[in-house]
Amino acid sequence: YSWRLICSFLPAVSPLELLQEPTISLSAHSNFFNDKFIDRNLLDDSYQNHPCLITYHVLKPFADENYVCFTRHEPVGVCGAITPWNFPLLMLIWKMAPALCCGNTLVVKPAEQTPLTSLHLGSLVKEAGFPPGVLNIVPGYGPTAGAALSMHPKVDKIAFTGSTEVGKLIKEAASKSNLKRVTLELGGKNPCIVCADADLDLAVDCAHQGVFFNQGQCCTAASRVFVEEQIYPEFVKRSVEYAKKRLVGDPFDFQTEQGPQIDQQQFDKILDLIESGKKEGAKLECGGLAMGDCGLFIKPTIFSEVTDNMRIAKEEIFGPVQPITKFKSLEEVIQRANNTEYGLTAAVFTKNLDRALTLASALQSGTVWINCYNSFFAQAPFGGFKMSGNGREL
Repeated sequence: YSWRLICSFLPAVSPLELLQEPTISLSAHSNFFNDKFIDRNLLDDSYQNHPCLITYHVLKPFADENYVCFTRHEPVGVCGAITPWNFPLLMLIWKMAPALCCGNTLVVKPAEQTPLTSLHLGSLVKEAGFPPGVLNIVPGYGPTAGAALSMHPKVDKIAFTGSTEVGKLIKEAASKSNLKRVTLELGGKNPCIVCADADLDLAVDCAHQGVFFNQGQCCTAASRVFVEEQIYPEFVKRSVEYAKKRLVGDPFDFQTEQGPQIDQQQFDKILDLIESGKKEGAKLECGGLAMGDCGLFIKPTIFSEVTDNMRIAKEEIFGPVQPITKFKSLEEVIQRANNTEYGLTAAVFTKNLDRALTLASALQSGTVWINCYNSFFAQAPFGGFKMSGNGREL
């Protein structure tokens, strides 16, 4: 990451100039190690490499008037889509629409928790007159249906949205079968950085919606909030006021802001992480408990005085829990924000454009929002770095 930050400021010294003289020497080295005859190496090195270096140096295409060169975009073929339970319709359309528009066929394995959405959409596609076999919905469990799709030799690409652990298994299966292309959109532990000069009302609102939206069950959740120390007490105070007003209840009621968690396993995991925050010394500002005697409801929870070594600061919670910590300088918050195995999204709140762009360029995140959160645009690619996956969608 240091190179990407300084390369544009270095003198324009071309590698081409450095390679003009020692081409024969380099070709001899290549010949020694790969047994290619010297004339072939000279041809490869001088004819192939120099145009590439010229392109690098002067940023213009290298072309010959006797040739026509173009890139033809073709369908990948049979694509597999393995979709998550947290956004069953959005994630299906996210993968389906581009695949079908580009002439591919699609086999969808929806999450076992939410298969009916995909099946219903499949019936609508059939009713619309799509030919049989263009869109195929195959419900099932990950270790059976998902594994079969990932291993199948006639599937040309897998697009997966879900956990990092399962993403590793899918990539392994692809490598063991036909080296199919794989796009992975995985977990996140996303930093939300609030500078002292930020619009505080906006920052509090966006951070609140960023972590509590969809019961916190979002890979993009703002699950690490870094607040500059001058405004930290006020930010925490306003965040607690927001959380206490959040209406938890029946998801079919249009007034409800937060419904239940997806299942018992996720419910128990969230409560376990909340307990870890209490034991490790974070200050519980509100919530921290299940809500009611039935259902899988959890009160909106806020922790302050969170340190980076706590589980709630390191692990993806996927629930309605907002850890808030303070920082003193940009250098500090950049280092701490990047100190995670994930790199999906981030957000910066400041009125200073230079500060915003400095942070955006330094954060190891696939998407960085400035003075907003969860703002998606279909024309912008989406995906993460590190354990948040590889490849881009949209």
